[in-house]
Amino acid sequence: MNMLATITKASAQSVWMAWEAVFDQITKLRSAGIKRYGICKLVIRRHHGKNLKCQDGEWIYSGDWVGELHLDNRQVLELSRELGADRAALLTARMLRRSIKQISEAMETEPELAQVKALTGITLLHRGIIHGLGFELHPLESKGFRVFSTYYLRLLLKVLHPVGRERTKKNASKLVPKMLMLTRKSLLLRYSKETA
Repeated sequence: MNMLATITKASAQSVWMAWEAVFDQITKLRSAGIKRYGICKLVIRRHHGKNLKCQDGEWIYSGDWVGELHLDNRQVLELSRELGADRAALLTARMLRRSIKQISEAMETEPELAQVKALTGITLLHRGIIHGLGFELHPLESKGFRVFSTYYLRLLLKVLHPVGRERTKKNASKLVPKMLMLTRKSLLLRYSKETA
């Protein structure tokens, strides 16, 4: 990457981080609370959309409380700059597992999470980063939300990932957003067996 491209990329990343700070404030207004666990932000909000039957037999109904997972992109960006894309991806996956473990423990002790029935999120990177974490994948039902999520998350990948532009061009057909879902029941069952 030449110097001009590097400067342009760094500028775009700074603008994106500024936007995320604004988005965090908007998120606070549309949620019951935001908690941080390692590399994850957990937004406590109501599930909107269709009722979902999960693989463990649990149902998530519209209006149920869920914990919406968001990676802390500032931490991910810093790791990528320090370690390079491949090592950062491996470390991010490990940190994500630790965060999920922390959330599992918090589910049993923190009153704010007592009503949360599942962890959920929207991601393009369901083929790699969440492997082995226990999440099931659901298609995005709303066409409008699916189109918006595809555009937004691909733009995020282009801006924050060192080779994001090339990756989105080469793998566009595979970069389709999916909803992640992990019920409280499955979360506690899976992570209570693991040691910290």
